[in-house]
Amino acid sequence: MTPEDQEETQPLLRPPGGSAPRSRRVFLAAFAAALGPLSFGFALGYSSPAIPSLRRAAPPAPRLDAAAASWFGAIVTLGAAAGGVLGGWLVDLAGRKLSLLLCTVPFVTGFAVITAAQNVWMLLGGRLLTGLACGIASLVAPVYISEIAYPEVRGLLGSCVQLMVVIGILLAYLAGWVLEWRWLAVLGCVPPSFMLLLMCCMPETPRFLLTQHKRQEAMAAMQFLWGSEQGWEEPPVRAEHQGFRLVQLRRPGIYKPFIIGVSLMAFQQLSGINAVMFYAESIFEEAKFKDSSLASVVVGVIQVLFTAIAALVMDRAGRRLLLALSGVVMVFSTSAFGAYFKLTQDGPSNSSHVDLLTPVSMEPTDASVGLAWLAVGSMCLFIAGFAVGWGPIPWLLMSEIFPLHVKGVATGVCVLTNWLMAFLVTKEFSSLMEVLRPYGAFWLASAFCIFSVLFTLACVPETKGKTLEQITAHFEGR
Repeated sequence: MTPEDQEETQPLLRPPGGSAPRSRRVFLAAFAAALGPLSFGFALGYSSPAIPSLRRAAPPAPRLDAAAASWFGAIVTLGAAAGGVLGGWLVDLAGRKLSLLLCTVPFVTGFAVITAAQNVWMLLGGRLLTGLACGIASLVAPVYISEIAYPEVRGLLGSCVQLMVVIGILLAYLAGWVLEWRWLAVLGCVPPSFMLLLMCCMPETPRFLLTQHKRQEAMAAMQFLWGSEQGWEEPPVRAEHQGFRLVQLRRPGIYKPFIIGVSLMAFQQLSGINAVMFYAESIFEEAKFKDSSLASVVVGVIQVLFTAIAALVMDRAGRRLLLALSGVVMVFSTSAFGAYFKLTQDGPSNSSHVDLLTPVSMEPTDASVGLAWLAVGSMCLFIAGFAVGWGPIPWLLMSEIFPLHVKGVATGVCVLTNWLMAFLVTKEFSSLMEVLRPYGAFWLASAFCIFSVLFTLACVPETKGKTLEQITAHFEGR
């Protein structure tokens, strides 16, 4: 063990006498940073109400055909993948606070371009810019919040990142009922503008300031966030200035969290969440809902409710338990989903999965309506299970498990993995349906959920109640 390793595992910030600070300004700072994920969620949800409006648009307004609509929805994930790489570089070079301030620029610019769009290329360019901002925000906000929060509330505040994402998605769905696509884009400028104003009044994280040898600024930040600077100690932080080098991947304190972080992001996207969202409106149509667009709102409300529950119990139940429980629920719900598609395909009036995606022209039989309610129940159960664990926790753990000197690169790789997987799953989902049929695709997702549970139990450590330095020490084997 090198002296630098020993230094890094000592607490950078330690409260006197082991008492937990009680200042509430840390919640204000976390809220300000979480407006980034709120903007990110609104940008993701924007395409759902905007695409139908854009497909009906009359000249001179831009109009989307089927191919352009597909890219309008998917290109944001490519921008976010690039934003993850850029955010990983920015978060170490410019700091956590400045990175959050900078990500407001592509958010506002992207929505402004969409608002002023005169052709399809301007629409796609605006979506690409908002995607870039989504990638930066999805990386920097969890890092900022984890570094300002004390252990007793880090799970609560860290889970609020995903909570704000799903609130942003729900807001986009609700606003889409009353606003057409241009005014919806104008509304998208509001959360990042508000974040810009609030974050200007918030401090940089004390941990980042210490890596820059700015002890006085770090203590002032501690005073603001935690309410006390008396008795706080920090070791030398030479190790954080070394940066990331490939040779460091030989160290268990580096490669173990790397494997865990990347795997969690991959399993999150392989869980079947995109497939469930893809079929939501069609399933509600089969269940005889008059307004199938209600599906988006119902899904959004379930996500918000159960993500909020997860945030409230995160620091009591722990990350591993919620991940495992979430995975088990997803296994059963995706299996039931597969059974639904198998039964409807084998039924006399449902000879192909394509029937589910076409408007229902005849009054469904009681049996088919009953099966549709099986699908609705499975869908709601899956979304609730995902929101409790595999929705928020991969992002929370990503912000907790990496040492300071590799955090920028490591979180950048995790975010890049997440968004590239999201893009691939979204674009190739239809092809997978053709090859495996819908029931086979959902049973494959169920298998991935089983693997995610086993991976959680075997490899993911519990981080509740621990300082970030204690988590680093765990991976180093001390």
